[in-house]
Amino acid sequence: MAALPMGYAGRTALGFGKRVGGRPAEVVAQEMQSRTADQVFRVLGELKGGAMKFGQAMSIFEAALPEEVAGPYRATLTKLQDAAPAMPASSVHAVLAENLGHDWRRRFAEFDDHPAAAASIGQVHRAVARDGRIVAVKIQYPGAGKALISDLNQLTRLARLFGTMVPGLDVKPLIAELKARVAEELDYLAESETQRDFAVAYEGDPDYLIPHVLAASPQVLVSEWLDGTSLAQVIRDGSREQRDHFGTLYLRFLLGGPARAGRLHADPHPGNFRAMPDGRLGVLDFGAAASLPDGLPPAMGELLRIAESDDAAGVMAGLRAEGFIKPGIEINPEDLLGYLEPLVEPARHESFHYSRHWLRGQYNRLNDPRARDFSIGMKLNLPPEYLLIHRVWLGCTGVLCQLDANVRTREELEAWVPGFAEPPDPEPSGT
Repeated sequence: MAALPMGYAGRTALGFGKRVGGRPAEVVAQEMQSRTADQVFRVLGELKGGAMKFGQAMSIFEAALPEEVAGPYRATLTKLQDAAPAMPASSVHAVLAENLGHDWRRRFAEFDDHPAAAASIGQVHRAVARDGRIVAVKIQYPGAGKALISDLNQLTRLARLFGTMVPGLDVKPLIAELKARVAEELDYLAESETQRDFAVAYEGDPDYLIPHVLAASPQVLVSEWLDGTSLAQVIRDGSREQRDHFGTLYLRFLLGGPARAGRLHADPHPGNFRAMPDGRLGVLDFGAAASLPDGLPPAMGELLRIAESDDAAGVMAGLRAEGFIKPGIEINPEDLLGYLEPLVEPARHESFHYSRHWLRGQYNRLNDPRARDFSIGMKLNLPPEYLLIHRVWLGCTGVLCQLDANVRTREELEAWVPGFAEPPDPEPSGT
């Protein structure tokens, strides 16, 4: 990571020299940004683990940045979603031998040493099983677990600093929850159980396709192969119909998973979703997940409904009750309601148009130090049980804005988020 600013400094000096030599400043700046973007991809991709996960998060939220800043990095960051630098074949074979035995090749009629996709914790290889089925073999990078835990330990050491900078946030239990979830993500046996739950819950569904797991070990996961087009490609060049259709299915899956499978798919970046030729949405990578056997928390829908009705006092009371505002922290209720508007606005309309323009406006408003909204984020807490829900909600919004999708969000919230629909009127008492 330290190489990034040094590399940028070198390119800046080079750019200055080229400008002195007569090249237009705009051309030099564009060239520098392109080279910096390439280095970002190489550094974050080769570091894997937490650094690459950070890059994947950046790839979702580039929609909030000004075009002149985000443009040069968009394609580079998108590559981090499913095309990171791969580990060598010798390392792949060593992991397979350790997890499947030294005769691992006997399990496959064919095995492609070149990865079909590579991400933060592991990479996927295409293979053909002995019975002729095409399968995806997901292999964890050697040392990925230690690297991620090391990243989290660094965050733990910085917890006191975070507490000083953000007085409303209780950091330690949040990091403890994050560590627990990361430990699950590193265990492919646990991931296989989550994927099986989703595959059974969505078996035969006309709108979704979840590949079944065929075999699993702690660092290797074999499942049915899933073709289709990455949602990242739909973001790049999809038609209006595709953007709206797959945007709707994407939101519905993330909201509906807890109700149907008892689990929340908690890794919403586009590389995990496939637009199938028959119109279904294929879903991959179930390592990051939250167990929600009773569905999403009813308080989540109730708070959203109260905020949508502009009841500032009710929102304040509800957030305090759920632990989003710690005792002793004071916030103006009306200012709080305004701060939450990006979460609420899509629910106010029959159909909402998610766009980069809208997200940039919200981002600029919330991050303007001169605005009242700026300090509110420093006063809010994130209860550990809402950590992955919060990640999914924000990530989903970022992806829908990248898709530029029109989605009937309110309808989906009423169907899948307990507490959001208006409660029925009480029956009149008899006489």
